[in-house]
Amino acid sequence: MMFIDPHTHMISRTTDDYEAMAAAGVVAVIEPAFWIGQPRTNVGSYIDYLSHIVGFERFRAGQFGIRHYCTIGLNSKEANNEALAEEVMEILPRFALKEGVVAIGEIGYDEQSDLEDKYFRLQLELAKELDLPVMIHTPHRDKKRGTSRSMDVCEEHGLPPSKVVIDHNNEETVQETLERGFWAAFSIYPSTKMGNARMVEILRQYGAERIIVDSACDWGISEPLGVAKTAKLALERGIPEEQVRLACYQNALDAYGQSGQIKEDDWLNPPAIDQRTLYEGNSILRGGREPKIEEAKIKRSMDELIIE
Repeated sequence: MMFIDPHTHMISRTTDDYEAMAAAGVVAVIEPAFWIGQPRTNVGSYIDYLSHIVGFERFRAGQFGIRHYCTIGLNSKEANNEALAEEVMEILPRFALKEGVVAIGEIGYDEQSDLEDKYFRLQLELAKELDLPVMIHTPHRDKKRGTSRSMDVCEEHGLPPSKVVIDHNNEETVQETLERGFWAAFSIYPSTKMGNARMVEILRQYGAERIIVDSACDWGISEPLGVAKTAKLALERGIPEEQVRLACYQNALDAYGQSGQIKEDDWLNPPAIDQRTLYEGNSILRGGREPKIEEAKIKRSMDELIIE
């Protein structure tokens, strides 16, 4: 089974993580723009960060056979720095139009302040202008109110729910998210947001229509195999394979595929891995390590069922 992890902060992860994800069946990842664990001090650091996730990180993932996409946005925490936020808003459009950008995100609320609301709304208008899907970060505190409010604002700005992914759902928010027609994403996080046993019970109760599983792995304690492990657990606990495939692969492709920037052929017919390749003079290799060099890639297809 192939997996898409549609919320990963791979800039924070190691090459071992890429290797493990590829071995577990992850064929594509989506890296949302987010904060870096401490406040940025100027727009220049934002420009460098966005340049990295549309550039080098895309290259780095490809060196391990994983296709990399990203979303572009001003995160809710830094929306509270108005001077910085104004400058970031000016540069977002030029990054949002880059190859491999599949949505505006992750945007939304953290403390649900007035400034967060202001820049959330401005970025929803940007998504409409560029005809891109939106990835919504829902707050960890006062989540139910923040999730409802996020959907209210999307509707107020005329965004169709079919183009909006509401992320970091839990048992408290999932029913409303689905009833209002939005995509409901869940971040599988050890000990905190959502464990995968709870996720399996949600799949059992609600089915997999418009449900998306992601890892949201970042620089904190998190699990880059969250999608693959959840799929395995779900199958072991009797969730039908087609339901697992929807939640761990197809729904993410359908939601973010509306951007026109992510398609199945990207990984069914990928370029061969050649770790001798350089990105602006840089390699992923260190010391005298032997590069991995594939022969011309054999096209993969779900119709080829015999594995030899």
